[in-house]
Amino acid sequence: MNKSLKDIRHYFGFLPITILCLTLLYGPLIIVMIYSFNDSQSITIWGGFSLRWYEDVFFGLEAPKFKKAAFNSFSIALMAATTATTVATCAAIAMVRGGQFRGKGITFGLINLPIMVPEIVTAVATLIFFSTIGFKAGYATILVAHIAFCIPFAYLPISARLQGIDESYEEAAVDLYATRLQAFFQVLMPLMLPGIISGFLLAFVISLDDFIITNFVKGAGVETLPTAIFGAVKQGIKPNIMAISTLLLFLSIVIVTFSYLINKSGEKQ
Repeated sequence: MNKSLKDIRHYFGFLPITILCLTLLYGPLIIVMIYSFNDSQSITIWGGFSLRWYEDVFFGLEAPKFKKAAFNSFSIALMAATTATTVATCAAIAMVRGGQFRGKGITFGLINLPIMVPEIVTAVATLIFFSTIGFKAGYATILVAHIAFCIPFAYLPISARLQGIDESYEEAAVDLYATRLQAFFQVLMPLMLPGIISGFLLAFVISLDDFIITNFVKGAGVETLPTAIFGAVKQGIKPNIMAISTLLLFLSIVIVTFSYLINKSGEKQ
């Protein structure tokens, strides 16, 4: 068969559609990044290159508000990612190494349900659940909601990594008189580590960037960076908001890239 028939780059209209999609996806982000270095207070008129708005983020009048929101975001993301990764690791071991059991397909579907269900539905359902049990909205509700939402995102890379590890490694360790616990911590865990780190980083960035669920369950007086940015934008878009958005974007890119590289290195090993 002609190789060109297998290469979608040779299909009619592939290049212009690709350019259009990339422009729609990344064009607004690039514009925000460029104007975050604008010396002018206007968000549409270029006044020269400057770092004044990045300085304003850390030392300006609104700096205390954004610093508190950043602390909330990073602390919640760290705890949510750690807990979600632990649960996801246990779930992956049970699903991949647990053999066939009744309800395995349903269990797999329930683990991945938060990814398939629209986030607004998850947010409303979580809010109703918290209201029903009398769980007061605040920092704790955000944390619990993020843990539940991040589990499937941590589960996917961990499960994929575990499926690539042959069971013979553990069997060989047991044959050499290692206990099941020793075989897990000394053989299986090091092999799973790239997937676990990748899952943790993915869950961390998902929690850090989440807005919809957070906005529903946060309660009054508690803000994360996404909700603080949204509140500031409602009063008018300022250049310092572009600077904060750019910093968040760069951080997300670094974390996702690091997660991808770790996962790929684990696959090569």
